[in-house]
Amino acid sequence: MANLDFITKEGMIYLQKRIQDLNDIRPSIIIRVQVAREQGDLSENAEYKAGKDELRMVDKEIDYLNRRSAKVMVLDPETIPKDKVRFGAFVRVVEISNNIETLYRLVGVDEVNFLEEGCNKISVASPIGLGMTGKEIGQIAIAKTPRGLREFKILEIY
Repeated sequence: MANLDFITKEGMIYLQKRIQDLNDIRPSIIIRVQVAREQGDLSENAEYKAGKDELRMVDKEIDYLNRRSAKVMVLDPETIPKDKVRFGAFVRVVEISNNIETLYRLVGVDEVNFLEEGCNKISVASPIGLGMTGKEIGQIAIAKTPRGLREFKILEIY
């Protein structure tokens, strides 16, 4: 199984919550579409078209999230050794070119947009994530990013 298929427990909880939230709003969208349909000519009914579009988007997202949550494997980062940068690890680094310290957490691709206080979540499949994976404290990680080569010194892994 590729790293793309891993997710943290928190990430899976978020996916399940998002599915539930979408399922909760879906009935109200259906009602709006039904009410708009009763207003007459559907060819010029903007509310009907907008409602159908919204329902289609919600259904597509529910379908995607259901398929994705069935495919991913939940890994508990606490069970993974902290001797090297791996999935789920928090990694404090300093970028060599500008001497800026940053805290990253390596997560699955489904978790990148989730907010976590004081931490930049990056995918293990991202250029920076790939560059850091397998590195130990004190080593230099090189990432081939759209901004060019970036070098990070690994300061701490937890």
